[in-house]
Amino acid sequence: MFTLYAGPCVIESEEQVLMIAERIKKITDELGISYVFKASFDKANRTSISSYRGPGLEEGLKILQKVKDEFDLPVITDIHEPWQAEKVALVADVLQIPAFLCRQTDLLVAAAKTNKKINVKKAQFLAPWDMKNVITKLEEAGAKDIMLCERGTSFGYNNLVVDMTGIIEMKKLGVPVVFDATHSVQKPGGKGNATGGNREYVEYLAKAAITCGADHLFMEVHPDPDNAKSDGPNMVKLDELEGILKRIIKVYQAVHGDE
Repeated sequence: MFTLYAGPCVIESEEQVLMIAERIKKITDELGISYVFKASFDKANRTSISSYRGPGLEEGLKILQKVKDEFDLPVITDIHEPWQAEKVALVADVLQIPAFLCRQTDLLVAAAKTNKKINVKKAQFLAPWDMKNVITKLEEAGAKDIMLCERGTSFGYNNLVVDMTGIIEMKKLGVPVVFDATHSVQKPGGKGNATGGNREYVEYLAKAAITCGADHLFMEVHPDPDNAKSDGPNMVKLDELEGILKRIIKVYQAVHGDE
């Protein structure tokens, strides 16, 4: 069965993060899905300089540590600069490299040196096979546990499209592939000073990705996406997550049988 990487786009408050983690853990435990909690301590690539970015590294890591301690969950979070890698690795079980930064050699090397699992999001401007060079950088710096993440490709202005054959191509590189079902429905900068999106497509794309061999799924989830501080238009509503996962599991079982 796939692992679910899920949580809010950005840490808005400790109370909210703990509530979301508890709810998703209960759902995934009942469904038999491995779960890794996701939230960002800083969204360093917001469209507008006035947009909410998060609580910052120190406060964010304290909150992520509480998730680990209270719910016995592994956590994944983004790093944006090389100096963050070592500090974040003290808490995070998986370091995530943002799509815009996936070719930044110093960032990849710093992440690799932590000996943590690394999830690299494929840039919206790269071909799937271009990620071979990213893997080489990481491996030469000592990384041994690498995943690649498909999150859509730029298709004209303010739009993304997902080429599902990209999942097949990246799997040929010999590492697990994660499908980011929520960022793939973004409309980058589509609201002028913020990113738009269309969350109704999340489930359809996730099902398609599973049929094309995606090993794991990534979803951003929020109790009230329309009022979220970041990425609201493409986040899954927390109350709808269980039903979505149940339907995706049926697709997984149809494709993989009892694996």
